[in-house]
Amino acid sequence: MGKPLIVTIDGPAGVGKSTMAKQLARHLSIPYLDTGAMFRAIAWKLGEGAWDWDEARIQAELDDMDFGLSGVGEDSVLSMNSTPIGNEVRTEQVGMWASNIATLPVIRTFLKTAQQGLGNQVSLVAEGRDMGTVVFPNAPYKFFLDASVDERANRRFKQLSDMGKPADLNELKELIAKRDHQDRNRSVAPLMAADDAITIDTTEMNKAQVFTALKDRVA
Repeated sequence: MGKPLIVTIDGPAGVGKSTMAKQLARHLSIPYLDTGAMFRAIAWKLGEGAWDWDEARIQAELDDMDFGLSGVGEDSVLSMNSTPIGNEVRTEQVGMWASNIATLPVIRTFLKTAQQGLGNQVSLVAEGRDMGTVVFPNAPYKFFLDASVDERANRRFKQLSDMGKPADLNELKELIAKRDHQDRNRSVAPLMAADDAITIDTTEMNKAQVFTALKDRVA
């Protein structure tokens, strides 16, 4: 059995990483790893304010958490403690909680180990914010997707509207800009493109164009 194939897709919130990672994973017939959902699941499990706990308390909670991955492409299932992670972690509030706990070294160390463990077992398309820079620095294929704040807010607004969920466009822009600042300026694993990553600005591109740009570069 050969070494697992790892493809990384990093980028800021709302840039379309999940959609592209799922499509690429389906194209390659391998699992899709939503690392953002791992942060969100932990944040949801710990609850609001957990980022202010002492490290020992957080570590004790993490010691009781275990992640699993099964399926292929958009049918990949990420689970925590054998329970599939669902839409309960997909709210804007939990997203901000996740961004807050992501600044903590104890959280990042735990998830880096968990993510690398999954990558040692199976080939996968790993989507997140530091996959190519920190977690899988030796991955043969690395991508960094980006887009303007306005475009990302518009996409998120449409997504929420299609789901029948009310949203305020200006509020979404503020939240995305705030999260960008926090993610790009944190002291631990700040959001950035790996030196050897292919950066794709998707602001003026549709989904088909972005997917083509990805799959054409993966052998």
